[in-house]
Amino acid sequence: MHSLNTTARTPITHVHTLGPSGTNLEAAAHAWLTPRGGGEVVLHASLESAIPLIPRTGTHALLACAVYPDLHTLVFSNLAALNMIDSFLMPTHNMVLASSGTTTPKIVATHQAPSSLVPDETDKRIVLSNAQAAIDCADGLADGCITTIVAARQRNLKIIHDFGPVPMIFTVHQVMPDGQGGQG
Repeated sequence: MHSLNTTARTPITHVHTLGPSGTNLEAAAHAWLTPRGGGEVVLHASLESAIPLIPRTGTHALLACAVYPDLHTLVFSNLAALNMIDSFLMPTHNMVLASSGTTTPKIVATHQAPSSLVPDETDKRIVLSNAQAAIDCADGLADGCITTIVAARQRNLKIIHDFGPVPMIFTVHQVMPDGQGGQG
């Protein structure tokens, strides 16, 4: 059994993760940085699109979630760059079914991970994050969404059902200088 090394060789000052603002990953990134003296959280449209944009200085990390649909692909496709340095358990924001006004949405925007929360009788519109689902709902691209309570409130959406917080494991991957990854 291998114990995960929770101390990065170089202090992490920037954590890159999934945006837009209001995601569980954003909250987890701030929670991870705070006891380490703080730092900057950088939000991206997807974790996959973040990888080539992250500076290879050793001071940046990617924060993911254990239920991220393609976490295995993200890790194994980037062995030369990513070194998993930590994982931690933290509850998500309350996950909710929200709408722009209706109590029975016909099309529900959702990230792939919580898509099983979409009622069976509705159509799913898969988006890149829980926060994006709320934005799309507020913009009329869907009449409902599965999102965080934070994102729903930011967009003044009506809460139809509150599923509560979900205990979640988050993973932290240090982005190593070229040629120094592949140890995680």
